[in-house]
Amino acid sequence: MTDTQPRFAKAPKVLDPLGDADTEREAGRKRNYAKVGSGRPSSLIYTYGPGAVMDLPQFTIMPSGLDDWDRIWARRDGAPPVIEAPQLRQVVAKLLNSKHIELRPFPWQAVAFTGSEDGRDLGVPSRVFPQWLRCTGCDNLGLISQFSYANVKRYRPDQARFTHEKCYGRPDRPRSKPSAQTAVPARYLLACPDGHLDEFPYDWWVHGGAACASGIDHPQLRMTDRTAGKGAAATITCTQCDKKRPMNEAQGEAGAAKLPYCRGRHPHLGTFESGGCGNPAKLMLIGASNLWFGSTQSVIVMPQSEADRTDSLAVRLRGTHGEDLAEVRGNAKLIRMILKSQVELEGVDDATLLAAVEEALAPEAPEEDQEERIRTWDPVDLLVPEWVYLQKDPLGPRQEDPASGLTLSKRDWESTWRGGSVSRVLAVESLRKVNALLGFTRIDDMDRVGDLPRRLVPLTRDRPEWTVATEDRGEGIFLQFDEARIAAWESVVEDSPLWQAHVEAHDRNFTNRFSETAERVKPSTRMRPPRYWLLHTFAHVLIRQFALTCGYSAASLSERLYAWKESEERPAAAGLAILTTASDSDGTLGGLVQLSEPERLRQIIERALYRARRCSSDPMCATRTPSGNEDFLHGAACHCCVMASETSCERANRFLDRRFLVELPGGHGPLAFFT
Repeated sequence: MTDTQPRFAKAPKVLDPLGDADTEREAGRKRNYAKVGSGRPSSLIYTYGPGAVMDLPQFTIMPSGLDDWDRIWARRDGAPPVIEAPQLRQVVAKLLNSKHIELRPFPWQAVAFTGSEDGRDLGVPSRVFPQWLRCTGCDNLGLISQFSYANVKRYRPDQARFTHEKCYGRPDRPRSKPSAQTAVPARYLLACPDGHLDEFPYDWWVHGGAACASGIDHPQLRMTDRTAGKGAAATITCTQCDKKRPMNEAQGEAGAAKLPYCRGRHPHLGTFESGGCGNPAKLMLIGASNLWFGSTQSVIVMPQSEADRTDSLAVRLRGTHGEDLAEVRGNAKLIRMILKSQVELEGVDDATLLAAVEEALAPEAPEEDQEERIRTWDPVDLLVPEWVYLQKDPLGPRQEDPASGLTLSKRDWESTWRGGSVSRVLAVESLRKVNALLGFTRIDDMDRVGDLPRRLVPLTRDRPEWTVATEDRGEGIFLQFDEARIAAWESVVEDSPLWQAHVEAHDRNFTNRFSETAERVKPSTRMRPPRYWLLHTFAHVLIRQFALTCGYSAASLSERLYAWKESEERPAAAGLAILTTASDSDGTLGGLVQLSEPERLRQIIERALYRARRCSSDPMCATRTPSGNEDFLHGAACHCCVMASETSCERANRFLDRRFLVELPGGHGPLAFFT
């Protein structure tokens, strides 16, 4: 077992809502198993993925682990659909220790017409979580079994709710006749840094860890809340023994000492870690923004190479007559006969087919080698194939690849502009971006999946065979910088006091923020080179200027940076792409790519650089340099001039400094790339 595959204390309870509905129907009991809500794929992968708490109008749910999704796919004939993105699939397979993992879309199907039954059997299985509910009429606090559930209107999932059927009202305002009142989720949870999440033990809390003095095993509790907007302001009362305890005692470091230790629960998997977790638990609210951080990787799909085609075919072959293929390996004719009705082999030559079979039958690498690959993996590796392909000039004025969805056009850019700083421009008229979910963390986000593997919560109970992915389509502009100019400028910057101040601040930041990781990783290996700071800052000022003319908001534009020095593993890169994508199958409208026309783009860049020379927070912003114990990872940059929204920036507004871009007051003029 690796850190990403924990041992579980007991077999999990199977989640199969459609199977349960069939069982109830066969037994003659009528139950309504209508869907309770919907979400866009982009929100389900970035905000409400497996393990996240998703708000519905009347209660909250948690999408389950991918094991339970298999039962949804199994009700359909044929293999589930697969998203083709070989470069991304290979990286996901490496990070999840699963050689032949697949990328699949969310289980969804468009309906042909209103009232159609198409796709009704598809959906994301979910659990109601948390299962402690509070009656809005009388403040009674209890488990879900004490309340009734109603979801009677198939096309009104917003009316699905839990109710307290015989509510007599609050003690100070009782009703003469009982009535049904809506029950809502009790808003407190327990979480730990290793990604576990659990219900708050209200009965344990109010009784101080002891049993109720009345001798009742499950005493009736009440949650009263008379003050809004002041954190954990509720009070828990036991109606049997009259004990009371406020929730604000559980807040902060002092409150954490009063809470039980984490039990190692993963509610999306229905499991507990064997022996518990042992970490101190932390009080959380249902709507807390740090309750779920999805760990994703994305790639712009490039035309497939021969190796990519072999890899894609090997993945399809793995699940098709694996033992039979082992018997006939090396015989292309017999292999085609076996796979004739199951795998599309048109256009696949014998050499590629035999290579794919050998790859599909190859044994897994030793566990130690897999862990070493994860530890040494660099996210830059995912960008290298994109950079290498974008170095090739399009064949003709417009080159389109239907399989990948990529369409490129070269612009007649004058390489003499600004001394040849921007040497080449490509219009990315259409592209396909694939995003895959690897896992998630709680309480704190991680920059890298491989930093602390135990903190990356898995999406499955066992080694995964697939993970969920989404496809976005859009457009963009690619700008390549002159490598000779970048290298010469970079050598000057690396010898400057300003750069040394940034390096020292990064070391302090890494040690403070990633104390456990810093014990075995040199902070300098995570510091981005000067060219990254330059291109990152340039991308941000471009996004701000593009947003004024392209018709898209700045939040809908994103950056993709290719900025690294030459090494044995990869060639040097200095370029960037500004993209906009949408999950709609039609993509975007072309407003961004129109700005790649040379004269228009030149004017936009000039305006962006001019605006970068001024900030409403100057001179404070223009002279900001970390010193002493300061560990911020930016220099002359703030929300008034350079910083962008989290949807646009790939580095959370770190590694930015206008002084590397243009000349600012303060004596750092020689460090400006654009003079």
